[in-house]
Amino acid sequence: MLSSEEADALREDGWMAADLHVHTLFSSDVIPVSSLRPMRLFQKARAKHMDFVTFTDHDAMAAYRSISPKLEGLVRGVEIKIKDIERVGHTIHINVYELDDSQFHELENIALQGDLLSFLDFLKSEKLPFVYNHPLWFEAGEKPNLAVIPDLIKLFPVLEYNMHRIRRKNEIIMELARRYEKGLIASTDTHSGMIGHAYTLSKGNDFKEFYNNICLGKSYIIVKDLTKQYLIQEMNAWLDMISGQEPILKNKKICTGMRYLDKFIAIMSSEKFRDFPRMYGAALTGVYKAANSGLPAALYIWRECSSAFEMEKILGPNCGNLDSI
Repeated sequence: MLSSEEADALREDGWMAADLHVHTLFSSDVIPVSSLRPMRLFQKARAKHMDFVTFTDHDAMAAYRSISPKLEGLVRGVEIKIKDIERVGHTIHINVYELDDSQFHELENIALQGDLLSFLDFLKSEKLPFVYNHPLWFEAGEKPNLAVIPDLIKLFPVLEYNMHRIRRKNEIIMELARRYEKGLIASTDTHSGMIGHAYTLSKGNDFKEFYNNICLGKSYIIVKDLTKQYLIQEMNAWLDMISGQEPILKNKKICTGMRYLDKFIAIMSSEKFRDFPRMYGAALTGVYKAANSGLPAALYIWRECSSAFEMEKILGPNCGNLDSI
């Protein structure tokens, strides 16, 4: 783990940087505003000095039909979810890189069957880079099978340190990566355009070499974690996108991770509600005030800390004990 200043020094020495988990407006749970178009995000990533740029939309690769494949540093990617009821019991998310359309469709078919081992066998046979995303995040309404997570980690070459998780959960992932000698990336998992705030440094003349060095542990991470202040900032970003959006939320189910905010977005995206501007403005102002009070963020962080404590009890006494790092 490095500071931004230490990372800058390494980059001057030829190390490459990438934020390997980024969502565009083509993800089903993203507010589809123009600032989240792939080209806009690509330009933003390059301005943040990301050498490799990838878009990992949920079970979708439409982003790559709207952007030139010849852009320097562009890496095709996708986030695929799979629920293997027999072996796992809950849904897991996997980022896959450098895949073509036919490989994507094959992986989607396997994922629909819920066969994790066949999914991983295909990735390995096709020599596709892949990452186990946010192992301690679970779909709403699912009961996670925490006991199986160490066995799952053994199946993956690389784990993710996710900026949208609290510090304690990321510490647990770091400990598990060290315990099972796995590579580690840091990423934003941004759904609001905050690309490059967390990233991975590694060496490589191309993405494959960059990824292989991560697998070997020859890499560094520059991290951020979910804090109360960051969550307030993120909530304001979502509200800004809602208040300024075009009528483009049809067939979208926005998932911010905060249930009350998701419900509010669904209400505010109604075209009928917008026909009453005074009511619309009053509701929006009220939610801005609630968000900036810090109470919703504090409650969310408290809930995350409570779940992290339960996870630690199951995943082992050494999880999160990172004094030697």
